[in-house]
Amino acid sequence: MTKPMRTVSFKLPAQLDDTLSSLARERNASRSALVREALEALAKGKRRSVTAVVDELLDGVDGPADLSSNPKHMAGYGE
Repeated sequence: MTKPMRTVSFKLPAQLDDTLSSLARERNASRSALVREALEALAKGKRRSVTAVVDELLDGVDGPADLSSNPKHMAGYGE
């Protein structure tokens, strides 16, 4: 059984509102769910590492996971 939720109203700058809408579309989630998630993370002091943020941003990018796996990029290293 889910807990009843309260309706809350707040103001956002247009750019942040657009970002919230875009994120909701990308994650197939409601705007409300994203705001709840962000507030819960803030309240818990949960912070993501820079690596986690970059991994999320680059999720759809194709390429080697590690440039050292390509000998061309390692040519002359350590000499």
